[in-house]
Amino acid sequence: MADPEVSAPLRSGRIVLYALPSLLSSVAALPLALFVPAFYADDLGVPLAAVGVAIAASRLLDLVTDPLIGTLSDRLRLPGGRRRPWIVLGTPLFVVSLWQVFVPGESASQTYLLVWSALLYLGFTMIDLPHKAWGAELSPDYDERSRITGIREGLSAAGQVALLAVLVWLGARGVSDASDQLRGMAIAVVVLLPLLVGGAVFGVGEGRPEGYAHAPRTFVSGLRLVAENPAFRRMIGAVIFFVGGVAIQGTLHRLVLADVMGDESRFPLMLLIENLATLAAVPVWLRISQSTGKHRALAAAALWIAVLSLPLVFLRSGDLTTLIALVAIRGSSFASILFLSNSIAADVIDVDTLASGEQRSGLYFAVWGMVTKLALALGVLLGTTLPAWLGYDPSQEVIPAEIQARLMFVYGAIPALLMSIGAGFLVGFPITRERHAAVRAELRSREGGAVTPG
Repeated sequence: MADPEVSAPLRSGRIVLYALPSLLSSVAALPLALFVPAFYADDLGVPLAAVGVAIAASRLLDLVTDPLIGTLSDRLRLPGGRRRPWIVLGTPLFVVSLWQVFVPGESASQTYLLVWSALLYLGFTMIDLPHKAWGAELSPDYDERSRITGIREGLSAAGQVALLAVLVWLGARGVSDASDQLRGMAIAVVVLLPLLVGGAVFGVGEGRPEGYAHAPRTFVSGLRLVAENPAFRRMIGAVIFFVGGVAIQGTLHRLVLADVMGDESRFPLMLLIENLATLAAVPVWLRISQSTGKHRALAAAALWIAVLSLPLVFLRSGDLTTLIALVAIRGSSFASILFLSNSIAADVIDVDTLASGEQRSGLYFAVWGMVTKLALALGVLLGTTLPAWLGYDPSQEVIPAEIQARLMFVYGAIPALLMSIGAGFLVGFPITRERHAAVRAELRSREGGAVTPG
């Protein structure tokens, strides 16, 4: 039976317009894991472990800014709504700091990377956190939320495909230097992101806040409810391992191509093929989630990556085609992990709204985003320090076979282990389609009437 709160699905054009900023905002995470560590270590001479420490340390600011921005976006009624003004304010900070990270001077240091990475992540938080909360509030329907997040993450993958296609085209014309690649990405973001943000902010309205409490809870009591939400705790555990595992491989892609496969120039092509596979598989994973439930589909997507990561351990020079094929096939579930986890997070927020009497999407996505970015930083840290601890030094002209084997173990086996552990958190997950329908019915009862999306 259809959810009585939703008379018809949201128009695809409206969802696309809302999701447009994701075409480019997600590049904050992609190059920091895939391009920046190798660029700062190989081209600028910053020690690889120091690069990992700088990027990981830049996440400490999130411990303050994420819950602050999330709570403010829940509580404040600014001109234009609760979510959209923060996105507008965060865009200039994001593009300026992104340029500084991607186009540094030759004297760039660990401290330089730390400061500008911290500011870049702050700008990203001001865009991404309210954007996800806004999307969660566009519809209360269990499957419609997956459609919204699926389109958003699909556009994110499409933006990465477009950027990587340009890099492949430049490589075919002899432009393969990492500094030129990062400069090209920076120019695209600085020019286009403000236009995409403007289209979303002025073209799509916000849903009206839900809730039935007479007065908002204090920040401390609100956090206590977040911590007591068993479904949210499970999702946090899963996301830490999922994101950490993916980030390790992303950090090492280019280094594996350079020092094991002996052909670093194929890096943009490999990422392009991987993102095309991700984009093509989004409708497949959406159908799987509709037939089996979101949490089961999410666990299957993680295990898909785990199983197909294990063969990477045994690849060596001469296996470049096999490497690219495995990376593409295993990566076909990347977008599904993102859109399914965010769709589940929106359902978890409904449980909190029932318990607290307030719709606190901003706070929840703040905690969610903080954990995600810390897990990303942890993955980058592990992807740089573990190989260094095992004797790998990318500045060496020739990497011994034994060290190559250790590098490939970190590249394949560690992510497989982390993805498998993360999937374990989803066994017996408490929010099913039926449980969510009951929660929505209780919310309607307590609010004294039907709730319609804005």
